[in-house]
Amino acid sequence: MRHILIRAGKVTIRARLLATPTADRIWNALPINGAVQTWGKEVYFRTPISHDIEPDARVVVSKGEIAFWPDGDAIAIGFGATPISKRGEIRFTSKCNVWAVAIDDVDQLKNVYPGELVSVVEAEAGDAAWHNGTSHRDGHHAPHHMHAALCPSVDEGGPGG
Repeated sequence: MRHILIRAGKVTIRARLLATPTADRIWNALPINGAVQTWGKEVYFRTPISHDIEPDARVVVSKGEIAFWPDGDAIAIGFGATPISKRGEIRFTSKCNVWAVAIDDVDQLKNVYPGELVSVVEAEAGDAAWHNGTSHRDGHHAPHHMHAALCPSVDEGGPGG
Protein backbone atom coordinates (compact mmCIF):
# COMPACT_ATOMS: atom_id res chain seq x y z
CA MET A 1 0.00 0.00 0.00
CA ARG A 2 1.35 3.43 -0.96
CA HIS A 3 1.03 6.40 1.39
CA ILE A 4 1.94 10.07 1.07
CA LEU A 5 2.19 13.14 3.26
CA ILE A 6 0.79 16.44 2.01
CA ARG A 7 2.24 19.41 3.90
CA ALA A 8 0.84 22.88 3.38
CA GLY A 9 1.77 25.67 5.75
CA LYS A 10 1.54 24.14 9.23
CA VAL A 11 -0.89 21.39 8.14
CA THR A 12 0.07 17.79 7.37
CA ILE A 13 -2.40 15.34 5.85
CA ARG A 14 -1.65 11.65 5.46
CA ALA A 15 -3.23 9.90 2.48
CA ARG A 16 -3.47 6.47 0.87
CA LEU A 17 -3.04 6.20 -2.88
CA LEU A 18 -5.63 4.37 -4.95
CA ALA A 19 -4.81 1.96 -7.77
CA THR A 20 -5.22 4.40 -10.68
CA PRO A 21 -3.01 5.58 -13.55
CA THR A 22 -3.03 9.10 -12.08
CA ALA A 23 -1.85 7.79 -8.69
CA ASP A 24 0.98 5.93 -10.45
CA ARG A 25 2.06 9.07 -12.31
CA ILE A 26 2.01 11.19 -9.15
CA TRP A 27 3.85 8.53 -7.13
CA ASN A 28 6.60 8.38 -9.76
CA ALA A 29 6.97 12.19 -9.69
CA LEU A 30 7.43 12.49 -5.90
CA PRO A 31 8.43 14.68 -4.23
CA ILE A 32 6.22 17.43 -5.64
CA ASN A 33 6.49 21.02 -4.37
CA GLY A 34 4.33 24.00 -5.16
CA ALA A 35 2.45 27.02 -3.91
CA VAL A 36 -1.06 26.82 -2.46
CA GLN A 37 -4.00 28.40 -4.21
CA THR A 38 -7.54 28.37 -2.81
CA TRP A 39 -11.02 28.47 -4.29
CA GLY A 40 -13.79 28.43 -1.73
CA LYS A 41 -13.12 25.50 0.58
CA GLU A 42 -10.61 23.95 -1.77
CA VAL A 43 -6.82 23.91 -1.80
CA TYR A 44 -5.03 23.23 -5.08
CA PHE A 45 -1.55 23.51 -6.49
CA ARG A 46 0.18 23.04 -9.80
CA THR A 47 2.29 19.94 -10.43
CA PRO A 48 5.04 19.16 -12.94
CA ILE A 49 2.92 16.37 -14.42
CA SER A 50 0.10 16.13 -16.92
CA HIS A 51 -2.47 13.37 -17.18
CA ASP A 52 -5.62 12.76 -19.17
CA ILE A 53 -9.10 12.49 -17.72
CA GLU A 54 -9.74 8.93 -16.57
CA PRO A 55 -13.04 7.14 -17.35
CA ASP A 56 -14.25 7.49 -13.75
CA ALA A 57 -13.31 11.20 -13.39
CA ARG A 58 -15.89 13.32 -11.58
CA VAL A 59 -16.95 16.92 -11.12
CA VAL A 60 -18.34 16.25 -7.62
CA VAL A 61 -16.05 14.59 -5.07
CA SER A 62 -16.48 13.48 -1.48
CA LYS A 63 -14.71 15.08 1.46
CA GLY A 64 -11.37 13.34 1.91
CA GLU A 65 -10.91 12.41 -1.73
CA ILE A 66 -7.79 13.88 -3.31
CA ALA A 67 -8.11 14.71 -6.98
CA PHE A 68 -5.95 15.62 -9.95
CA TRP A 69 -7.34 18.40 -12.15
CA PRO A 70 -6.20 17.60 -15.73
CA ASP A 71 -7.25 21.02 -17.07
CA GLY A 72 -4.75 22.71 -14.75
CA ASP A 73 -2.17 19.96 -14.09
CA ALA A 74 -2.98 20.46 -10.41
CA ILE A 75 -3.71 18.46 -7.29
CA ALA A 76 -7.01 19.57 -5.73
CA ILE A 77 -8.34 18.85 -2.26
CA GLY A 78 -11.87 19.97 -1.52
CA PHE A 79 -12.98 20.18 2.10
CA GLY A 80 -16.29 21.98 1.61
CA ALA A 81 -18.25 24.12 -0.79
CA THR A 82 -16.65 25.83 -3.75
CA PRO A 83 -18.28 28.92 -5.31
CA ILE A 84 -20.29 26.69 -7.70
CA SER A 85 -21.23 23.91 -5.26
CA LYS A 86 -24.83 22.97 -4.80
CA ARG A 87 -26.07 22.21 -1.29
CA GLY A 88 -23.75 19.88 0.58
CA GLU A 89 -21.33 19.06 -2.24
CA ILE A 90 -17.75 19.69 -3.26
CA ARG A 91 -17.92 20.65 -6.94
CA PHE A 92 -15.17 21.43 -9.44
CA THR A 93 -15.86 23.08 -12.82
CA SER A 94 -14.42 20.19 -14.80
CA LYS A 95 -13.82 16.51 -14.23
CA CYS A 96 -11.00 15.47 -11.91
CA ASN A 97 -9.32 12.11 -11.36
CA VAL A 98 -9.62 10.88 -7.78
CA TRP A 99 -6.26 9.27 -7.00
CA ALA A 100 -5.95 9.21 -3.18
CA VAL A 101 -7.98 9.26 0.02
CA ALA A 102 -7.03 11.36 3.04
CA ILE A 103 -6.52 9.53 6.31
CA ASP A 104 -6.49 12.75 8.34
CA ASP A 105 -9.29 15.31 8.56
CA VAL A 106 -9.11 17.60 5.52
CA ASP A 107 -11.02 20.32 7.42
CA GLN A 108 -7.64 21.39 8.81
CA LEU A 109 -6.94 22.83 5.33
CA LYS A 110 -9.01 25.86 6.37
CA ASN A 111 -5.78 26.95 8.09
CA VAL A 112 -3.82 27.01 4.80
CA TYR A 113 -3.52 30.23 2.81
CA PRO A 114 -2.69 31.17 -0.79
CA GLY A 115 1.01 31.37 -1.47
CA GLU A 116 2.06 29.00 1.31
CA LEU A 117 4.43 26.26 0.23
CA VAL A 118 3.03 22.77 -0.23
CA SER A 119 4.82 19.47 -0.66
CA VAL A 120 3.74 15.93 -1.43
CA VAL A 121 6.20 13.27 -0.30
CA GLU A 122 6.28 9.52 0.02
CA ALA A 123 5.56 8.23 3.54
CA GLU A 124 6.18 4.88 5.08
CA ALA A 125 4.30 3.46 8.06
CA GLY A 126 7.50 3.42 10.13
CA ASP A 127 8.30 7.08 9.49
CA ALA A 128 7.86 9.54 12.34
CA ALA A 129 5.89 11.79 9.97
CA TRP A 130 3.37 9.03 9.40
CA HIS A 131 2.60 9.05 13.11
CA ASN A 132 2.95 12.70 14.07
CA GLY A 133 3.63 14.81 10.98
CA THR A 134 6.87 16.25 12.36
CA SER A 135 9.42 14.85 9.92
CA HIS A 136 9.55 13.18 6.54
CA ARG A 137 11.63 10.73 4.59
CA ASP A 138 13.38 12.35 1.68
CA GLY A 139 12.63 10.24 -1.36
CA HIS A 140 15.29 9.17 -3.82
CA HIS A 141 13.63 11.17 -6.58
CA ALA A 142 14.86 14.59 -7.62
CA PRO A 143 12.56 17.33 -6.30
CA HIS A 144 10.26 19.15 -8.67
CA HIS A 145 10.36 22.79 -7.63
CA MET A 146 7.36 24.89 -8.47
CA HIS A 147 7.07 28.63 -8.10
CA ALA A 148 4.13 30.82 -7.22
CA ALA A 149 4.53 32.56 -10.56
CA LEU A 150 3.43 29.36 -12.29
CA CYS A 151 0.18 29.28 -10.35
CA PRO A 152 -2.85 31.40 -11.20
CA SER A 153 -4.00 34.03 -8.79
CA VAL A 154 -6.88 33.27 -6.48
CA ASP A 155 -9.11 35.37 -8.72
CA GLU A 156 -8.42 33.11 -11.69
CA GLY A 157 -9.96 30.20 -9.85
CA GLY A 158 -8.84 26.61 -9.59
CA PRO A 159 -10.46 23.34 -10.52
CA GLY A 160 -13.64 25.20 -9.78
CA GLY A 161 -12.96 27.92 -12.31
